[in-house]
Amino acid sequence: MKQVIFEIESNEALTREVYRMVLSGDTSAITAPGQFVEIALPGKFLRRPISVNDRSENSLTLIYKVVGSGTEQMANLPAGTKLDLLTGLGNGYDTSRSGETPVLVGGGVGVPPLYGLCKALLAEGKKPSVVLGFNKESEIFLKEAFEALGVPTYIATADGSCGTKGFVTDVLKNMDYSYFYSCGPMPMFRAMEAVVTTSGQYSFEERMGCGFGACMGCSIQTKSGAKRVCKDGPVFRREEVFY
Repeated sequence: MKQVIFEIESNEALTREVYRMVLSGDTSAITAPGQFVEIALPGKFLRRPISVNDRSENSLTLIYKVVGSGTEQMANLPAGTKLDLLTGLGNGYDTSRSGETPVLVGGGVGVPPLYGLCKALLAEGKKPSVVLGFNKESEIFLKEAFEALGVPTYIATADGSCGTKGFVTDVLKNMDYSYFYSCGPMPMFRAMEAVVTTSGQYSFEERMGCGFGACMGCSIQTKSGAKRVCKDGPVFRREEVFY
């Protein structure tokens, strides 16, 4: 973990509720896709945990959904604003287990960390594919970004307004893959358990307090006892967790 002052380079809406924030600063503590940062906001006691979408040596991209007063405050921050971040939090995805043709499965605000993961897998010579689930077409984001990487990208919408009508599982059940990586809500994970055919990794979206393991507020039960999503996760292997 490293505390760093970043400066906002841009902060723009991707959909009605989802925003992309690009910041400049030291990203050296971020070592694996799937890790997250914690942002201090003026007037807020708790920092806001946001997954890392992408990074370079001196640039950090975060994609977040406005769901409360904290993220609403973030959406109104202009370029040039300085922010205090804790970086390099959590354990990210383990790409060594992927095999040659992994599939990346994201639902809603679980989509952003899969972009950095996809880039990492491509850099290792793997051939990933991507399945993204949304409620409706107007909520879709990052589809073009994944396609620009040259990976097969499949969309599922609950109302059928784009791609396959239904859920990510309706696409996943007809696919062949060597391993899976996923990020999204627990109901999606439970549904995936009925159709996945390989081992894989889930990234959990538990509400966090401190973000670095002190408060125990984000604990979940695993097959080896209670684990903190912020410190021991947010990524867990399929075989470790209960659904």
